[in-house]
Order: sequence, then C-alpha cells, then structure tokens
Amino acid sequence: MPSRLSDMHRTAFVTGAASGLGKAFAGMLLAEGVRVWGTSRDPDRLDPRAGLRPVALDLADAAGAAAAFDRAAREAGEGFDIVVNNAGYGVFGEFDAVDFARWQAQLDAMLGATLRIAHAAWKAMRARNRGALVNVSSIGVDFPLPFMSGYNVCKAGLSALSGSLAFESRGSAVRVFDFRPGDYRTAFNDNMKTQSGPSAAAPRPAAAWRALESHLRSAPPAERAAADLRRALIRNRGGVVRSGTFFQARIAPLFARLAPASALRGVAARYFGSA
Repeated sequence: MPSRLSDMHRTAFVTGAASGLGKAFAGMLLAEGVRVWGTSRDPDRLDPRAGLRPVALDLADAAGAAAAFDRAAREAGEGFDIVVNNAGYGVFGEFDAVDFARWQAQLDAMLGATLRIAHAAWKAMRARNRGALVNVSSIGVDFPLPFMSGYNVCKAGLSALSGSLAFESRGSAVRVFDFRPGDYRTAFNDNMKTQSGPSAAAPRPAAAWRALESHLRSAPPAERAAADLRRALIRNRGGVVRSGTFFQARIAPLFARLAPASALRGVAARYFGSA
C-alpha cells in the first residue's frame, strides 16, 4: 500500500473548496503532494495555498460549470486523477411551503450540473483506465433529513450514480467512491439560512432546525472526513464510504439495513426533535 496519495495520483479537482468539507479535502490532498484545482463561485474565497489552482465555478450555471471543468482539465494535462464532487447547499423548509422553483434550482445545480462534471471526468478516466471519482453524498441517503426534500433527492441521486458506475467499471482500474458524511462542524447550516430559514410559526420545522444546529455544533471537525477519504483513496477499493461519528458511520447504517421503515421514521423524528 502506498504511503502517500501522490504515489498514486498527481492531480485533483475539488468542487466547493472554499469552505467546509471541500476545503478540508483540498487541504488533505495538497498535504499528500497532489496538485489541486479547487472551485468556488468566488475564487477570492479560496485559501492562497501552494499547489492550489483556483477555479471560478457556479453549479447554478451548468454549461459554465462544465466549461470551467474542461478548461481546468486541459490545464492539468491529461485530465484529473481524482475528481471530488462536493459542492452543494441545503434548502430548509416544508416541501409545499417552499416555491417549487427553489427546489428545481437545487436539483439542477446539485444533480444536473454535478452529473455533467462527473460525465466528463469519468469519460477521461475510462479512456486512460485510471482515476478516482468521489461523489460526496450524505448520511441522508440512509436517513433522509427532515424538511430538506431537494437535498435528500440530490444526494440519493449521486449515490445511485456511484452505484451504477461501480458496476460499469468492474474489471477496470477506475474507481468510484460514494462518500457519505454524517454531521460535521462546518458552516453548512449558516449557508442554508440564506436559502430559506425555518418558520417560527411552524413548530415541527422549527424544532428540527434547532436539533440540526445542535448536532452540527457538537459534530467533529471536517478534517476527520478528509482523513476518512484519504484512507479510502489509499486502499483504492471504491464503493460506499461512511464518515462521521461511530454512531452515524457504523451503528445508524446497520440499523437502517435491519430495521423496518416505520422504525427508521420514528428514530429520525426523535433525533430531530419533531416526533
């Protein structure tokens, strides 16, 4: 087993690298000697670290995002050895209380535009017969997050894509990772407030929002997720990678496989204070 990722991979492309998990992933890859192209809607928000190439990319503009990826891939030479589809955001609110255009925009960005990047990256990796595609989904695939319908759909879609590609790539040297993080201490909830905050007049969403913020405040730092991704990439096995606390990464997925759906819904309601 190699001691550093740069023994296996030379270049990486990380979306949403200005903050949260994306920033931690980019930092880990740079520390491993991998050259990183990191994206943000505002490249000035990216840390000016040695080895990091800033890329302006907004998933809300799918065609522009695909063009930005293609330009970066040409700059990298033969394309990227690692592509981490991480960028995204949450929209919080009851499904019927949020204008459908907002849900549609989230699906277009987090699923539609991300699939365009994944398609281009995967095509190049398959042509070279090497590379690692990392789709960052969520624990929400196993336990859908309350009042975040669009987010759950997007993350489940990315997991489904990873499962499809894992089948298609059997027998090749290309790997796909379905990376499913639990709660991490990032600005995810702060950014989500700017999309749609909870209604004080709706008790169940308000309770779920308070629980969500409480869980995030006590969650581990994003660097733990980056360490989990590093281990997965070093092992080079692909597949589902769960990351988070012991309960979220080990116990909860086991419970999700064994318990009936009604029990899962009950546990989720209590966990998020909206029983």
